Amino acid sequence: MLHFLTTGESPLNPTFEIITLVVLVLILVADLVLAYRRPHVPSTRESALWVGLYVGLALVFALLMLLLGDAEHAGQFIAGWVTEYSLSIDNLFVFVIIMTRFSVPRKYQQEVLMVGIVIALILRGIFILLGAQLIENFSWIFYIFGAFLVYTAVQQARQSHDDMEDTESGVIRFLRKRIPISNEFDGGKLRTVIDGKKVFTPILVVFIAIGTTDLIFALDSIPAIFGITTDPFLVFTANIFALMGLRQLYFLLGDLIDKLVYLHYGIAFILAFIGVKLVFHALHENEVPFINGGHGVEWAPEISTWTSLGVIIAAMAIATVASLIKIRIDRRRDAS
Repeated sequence: MLHFLTTGESPLNPTFEIITLVVLVLILVADLVLAYRRPHVPSTRESALWVGLYVGLALVFALLMLLLGDAEHAGQFIAGWVTEYSLSIDNLFVFVIIMTRFSVPRKYQQEVLMVGIVIALILRGIFILLGAQLIENFSWIFYIFGAFLVYTAVQQARQSHDDMEDTESGVIRFLRKRIPISNEFDGGKLRTVIDGKKVFTPILVVFIAIGTTDLIFALDSIPAIFGITTDPFLVFTANIFALMGLRQLYFLLGDLIDKLVYLHYGIAFILAFIGVKLVFHALHENEVPFINGGHGVEWAPEISTWTSLGVIIAAMAIATVASLIKIRIDRRRDAS
């Protein structure tokens, strides 16, 4: 894995890259241990402090990138981090559905979320390595990545997260027919004993549902960030920083997550924008023989990192503000 991290266009010292990844993994492990040793429902203040800490760490890292590297790579990290953070927030919508669907006790939702985050990290790590290899050996893969993101954007805009509930019910029925699963939780335990027999608790179903969801989101998020930067180190760090504090963000936003009804349109726009950017990049660097005789297409624009960052932030801001305005209008309507 380190071979991929220490190659590419990054101007940073490989030792700095390795130390950074080790420190980030240690922070995530400490967060995981803390969640398991002290299961509780964090207050809004506690959640806000943790989210602020992790966002601050990401900004400090961007500053280090600027001081030790250059402005271009610092900008690529920020744009990649904001993109992955946006897609991670989309994860939270589905996590809310899963938690509600399976009636996970709020006290143990921290543990469940941390398992989901670990699964997401592992899956994204695998896809990053695969993506880096594909990009290194097949430049035309950008056409496929771009088309996939545009298709995903259309699906994202058309489909409500509530549509997943029927699929999840099918998963439950499938598992219950083949695996002994109790109807009640036993704290945060994966297995329990009922009438002298060992059976799984619903936690198993929750983990499988979250793991399946994380797989789907990994397929979306990795091509998206490769549209921002092809430096594997920046891709890894942007993903790790995006997932750090996701557990606390879940409790900070609370019921508001489900009320941000236009947020998925903002995320869909971001995916479509990056998809188009990837296609333009593929055209500009074209080596496919049946397109322009295997030569680059000169009219294809190269969208800069800073332009991408501005579009991403604007899309999320507009979608969030529009959702908040709708919440206010609905409240006034209900009050009248």
